[in-house]
Amino acid sequence: MLTREQIKQYQEQGFVVLNEIIEPSMLSQLKASAANIVEQWRDDHASHTFTTKHNNRSGDDHFLDSAEQIQCFFEEEAFDAEGKLVQERELCINKIGHALHELDPVFEQFSHLPLLGEIAADVGLQQPQIRQSMYIFKQPRIGGVVNWHQDATFFYTSPQSVVTFWFAIEDATLENGCLWVERGGHRGPLRERFNLDGRTTSMVKLDDTPWPTEQTSQSVEVKAGSLVVFQGRLPHYSAPNRSSKSRQAYTLHVTDGSSEYAKENWLHPKALDLRGFNR
Repeated sequence: MLTREQIKQYQEQGFVVLNEIIEPSMLSQLKASAANIVEQWRDDHASHTFTTKHNNRSGDDHFLDSAEQIQCFFEEEAFDAEGKLVQERELCINKIGHALHELDPVFEQFSHLPLLGEIAADVGLQQPQIRQSMYIFKQPRIGGVVNWHQDATFFYTSPQSVVTFWFAIEDATLENGCLWVERGGHRGPLRERFNLDGRTTSMVKLDDTPWPTEQTSQSVEVKAGSLVVFQGRLPHYSAPNRSSKSRQAYTLHVTDGSSEYAKENWLHPKALDLRGFNR
């Protein structure tokens, strides 16, 4: 699926962009399914918010149980001082996670496309295993920042193997909070590990290397239907969305079954099958 040049870019820079490879009709199906999930979800508690200002999820059953469920999470600025939503409810949801790829028929079909298996093989995944899925809205006006991080922090394997598949469901621009990456940053150290012990989470510092800034990184503006594939140690972030347009995206985090998946990782399947891109 990938050309030699694209594979070389992935290896040297830690990411590669495949422009507009998903048909508009499929994007419409994914958007409609996500909207339906939000409409059907009725647990509108202000505590069900998602933020990267901190990563303490200890005792947060809504988050921890979402490993094998489909749960919605509000934007951190979704509620005013009186606990009321600041705009239409459907424009206050931060994301849906984390088992869409197994529990929703539309997302299940999309997540297991043979095309994705071909891409996984091209970037070196021998035994791909889909660990997590998220539908991210990056809502207009209140879309929250996603601080600099590395996905291997949350999916630690020995050796490192997690690869992120980031699908632009809508155009991602500087205006509405596109991705930023540190070109070649995957060659640097893993800075943190997110561990779970019982119902207690902790963020363990591994390395003091400073995070990049926008001045030392690259924006990744892409059209709807494009796919960004990046290595698990690649530092990346996205700015807040203060525009009038959302920046919807769908992500899959995939590890290699030939690597050892750490028992301390927060997400371990119990009831759901752990599959790759086979149907």
